[in-house]
Amino acid sequence: MKRKNVWFWLVLSLAVICLCLGLRAGEFQTVWQKAKTICLECIGLG
Repeated sequence: MKRKNVWFWLVLSLAVICLCLGLRAGEFQTVWQKAKTICLECIGLG
């Protein structure tokens, strides 16, 4: 059981680090722009 907890926290901390690095690199803006394009052009919202 303890080994499971270690893996969980390790993976969670790596995920948070990757998210922070992506935000710092400006990837959020790129993903947001693509999501807006899909909603506005393909699905027809707005």
